[in-house]
Amino acid sequence: MATRAPMAVGSWYHCYNRGVDKRAIFDSDKDYGRFMLQLFISNGNKNIKVSDLPDEDFETLVSLYDQKRGEPLVEIGAYALMPNHVHFLVREIVTHGTALFMQKVFTGYTMYFNNKNKRTGALFAGSFKSKHIEDDRYLKQVLPYILLNPIELFEPRWKSGHHVTPSSFLRVSKYPYSSMADFTQDGATSPITTTDWTEYYDSVPTFAQMLTDAQAYYNEHQPQV
Repeated sequence: MATRAPMAVGSWYHCYNRGVDKRAIFDSDKDYGRFMLQLFISNGNKNIKVSDLPDEDFETLVSLYDQKRGEPLVEIGAYALMPNHVHFLVREIVTHGTALFMQKVFTGYTMYFNNKNKRTGALFAGSFKSKHIEDDRYLKQVLPYILLNPIELFEPRWKSGHHVTPSSFLRVSKYPYSSMADFTQDGATSPITTTDWTEYYDSVPTFAQMLTDAQAYYNEHQPQV
């Protein structure tokens, strides 16, 4: 069994995982919402069982548990939730923080999903996969790759250079299960993501620029989800 290379505090990582046998891991809008809540609650050094949370809306629960979750484990730069897989861009801020964060996210959501669907066993295909982001050039490729990942739902060949229509850009900009709005500032800032991208960009890149960088990342690094 392969051993994951140690993760370094201060470094960025592209982390991802998929459903076992590539099965769907989200069956409804409520499932996506629960996973996003899990992202928020899990990013803390205190243990909170999401199954024990009151039946309140997302904003109310964020307010109730902002302090109770403890000190953050990682900085979350971006995320995208797809029907059968998920992507994250995170920076480790405490030793072993990324591994603990991921364990809490996937264990908590699996418990919720299995209980809801009266099933047992693994939901995800083993432990999460990760790629170390070595420099700013790499970072500026993987960020749009994650944010544009939902284009796959409309145009499956986009990663390999297939033409992407303007309508797909519009649809991905409104995709509710990613942090695209946080990056483009086209909407309220989510409490999940914590990165100020103005430190990395003078201005928000165009969709065409993002597409070029995302396709370059895929061609160079071939992340297998």
